[in-house]
Amino acid sequence: MRYRILGGTGIEVSTHCLGTMMFGSAGNPDHDDSIRIIHTALDHGINFVDTADMYSAGESEEIVGKALQGRRDEVVLSTKVHFQMGEGPNRSGNSRRWIMREVEASLKRLRTDWIDLYQIHRPDHRTDIEETLSALTDLVRQGKIRAFGSSAFPAHETVEAYHVARQRGLYRFRTEQPPYNILARGIEGDVLPTAQRLGMGVLTYSPLGWGFLTGRYRKGQQADMTRGRAALAPERFDPSIPVNAAKLEIVEELVKLADELGCTLPELAVAFVAAHPAVTSVILGPRTMEQLEGLLKGASLVLDDTVLDRIDELVPPGTNVYHPVGLWSPAPLTDPALRRRPLGDRAAS
Repeated sequence: MRYRILGGTGIEVSTHCLGTMMFGSAGNPDHDDSIRIIHTALDHGINFVDTADMYSAGESEEIVGKALQGRRDEVVLSTKVHFQMGEGPNRSGNSRRWIMREVEASLKRLRTDWIDLYQIHRPDHRTDIEETLSALTDLVRQGKIRAFGSSAFPAHETVEAYHVARQRGLYRFRTEQPPYNILARGIEGDVLPTAQRLGMGVLTYSPLGWGFLTGRYRKGQQADMTRGRAALAPERFDPSIPVNAAKLEIVEELVKLADELGCTLPELAVAFVAAHPAVTSVILGPRTMEQLEGLLKGASLVLDDTVLDRIDELVPPGTNVYHPVGLWSPAPLTDPALRRRPLGDRAAS
């Protein structure tokens, strides 16, 4: 396993990062099995583990905490804050109040005294970015976290956060965690170049395109809609929907390419993401040991320029075949009130 420096922090992390979203009630409810998967990843040289407070409502953090007992110093540990945890107001978001409260809960679940990388899971337009950066800076100074980053932030908000940190004498985001795969390359035009320019590390998620790049979903084959991601969001797998049909067409060509290279489609998909110069680490999110072992087999796969050129022909650089899950959408596109003047103020005269 190769290692890369994480966003100028001096911390070395493996090019593959173990994502733990599928550990717990939302994926693999067997704690012992999940712990075995974590240990196998560590034994294969992965030293970077990523989780979040909201994964299985905290259960994923608890599993990770148990798995790292006796091995904590081997691991660069990352978790996140933002989403609703429990009922009631003020139990989500990026406010100082919530960050300071929830970091303590994460530390307890993870059974550790410090978090190496604490990430803001999503933007929060109710909270000034200065408020968020100030709270995170204090946590670094208190020794509870070593560095902090963002997740699924658009490029312009990353730049804003950078300048606010400089102007106010605060620590800055050291990393960004965006969705990125062969079928979703939109961030190549702004997020990735911005991260490079600002010296940020990038840990990407969803390298398998929400399951489409596993090879389980093929053109002309009936998808099993009763389990896995298809059961969670059947509209994303219905072949009668044009965007899904387009994904299936491209998958057929990618399967042919993988066969020519003598690798699996998942191996090809992960190697593609790791080849981008802005990407520090690719998050793998296995639910089973078989899935982890399959992905680890492709760790040494190198895609030459000819192969990458063929992928560019199928999905042009900077384009999205589908809208990635979790990718930020501008508020004016989702809230009509932000792009429409009051009715009495719309006429020119």
